[in-house]
Parts: sequence; C-alpha cells; structure tokens
Amino acid sequence: MKLIARLRPVHTCTALREIIGPLQSRSFQPDFVPRDPNAKPIRYKYPAAYDPYGPRPEPSDKIIQLAERIAALPPEERRQIGPSLREILRHPNLKQIQVEGMDLGATGAGPAKVEEKKAEKTAFDVKLEKFDAAAKIKVIKEVRSFTSLGLKEAKELVEKAPAILKQGVTKEEANEIIEKIKAVGGVAVME
Repeated sequence: MKLIARLRPVHTCTALREIIGPLQSRSFQPDFVPRDPNAKPIRYKYPAAYDPYGPRPEPSDKIIQLAERIAALPPEERRQIGPSLREILRHPNLKQIQVEGMDLGATGAGPAKVEEKKAEKTAFDVKLEKFDAAAKIKVIKEVRSFTSLGLKEAKELVEKAPAILKQGVTKEEANEIIEKIKAVGGVAVME
C-alpha cells in the first residue's frame, strides 16, 4: 500500500478504496468456539406423522357421534351411504374407464385376466442345480445318454451348473431325467 501511495497521490487511493471497499482478510474469529469432541449430538423431537396441511382442528362432538353411528350400521347399509350422499350433494356419478383392448402392463385389471386364460404348461425344461463332486463323471455320462452332446460339451455343461440340460420335454420325460440324475448323485429340477 505504501508503494501505491508513493506512485499516486493520496486522494486517488482513498477514492479507489471507496469504490472497491475495504480489503478482505481472514483472521482469527474470537466468537468461534470449536465443538467439543466428547459432546453428544442434540436429539430433536420429530412428529410421529407429517401433515403437509398443518394442524387440523379437533372434530366436534356432533361429528364424532355421527361417525360412531355410521360405524354401528350393518355393512349393507354402510354401502348405501356413498351413493345416497352423492345424490343429495349432487356430486357427479363417476364411471369406470373402459380398458378393454388396452395393454396396462402390471397395473389395472390386466394381470387378473391373464391368470384366468393361462393354459396348463405342456413343455418343460430340466435344469441341473448341483451335483456331488465324487459323482461328477457319472453325471457327465448320464447327461450324454439323454442329450446328443459329446464328452467335452457334456463336461462343460455339467461344470457350469446350475444349467439347463434339456428344453421342451414332456412332464413324464422330465421326471425320468430327474430320477436318472438323482440316482447318479446330482440334483435336477423341472422348470
């Protein structure tokens, strides 16, 4: 600053300081108190449920009595409350949206209809889950007997268990293959 004062007249420096403002510097802040490392964190009480609309007034005694009377009604009469209130208050009658022919994916009434139309499965896959290490050679020979694989291909298939051994077989044939695999020390399942 002294160097600038020597080069320029004093009135220029004060004018410059007024335009720019005081120089910023970081120094020790006496009001800063470091946090005590042994201090426990402050626990705040949160409400059990958050209501975005704010607190609501308590219902009047008249409303509570009405709710108790409605709860005491038999189910047939409770079902009639909605339509009769809609008629008295002149609310529009909401109609169902027709979704026939629409692909709804995992929502709506689509999946229920798919389950009804599901036909019984006729083709099954046989999957080798695991096998006993001592019975590996027997399992490979058994796999070769019901597939058209060579020794190398059958060995690779058995070693990468769980793997599908045969696809699109009937239930009886799948059960026979599972029994043969079980007899030689392997575990196979039908999918």
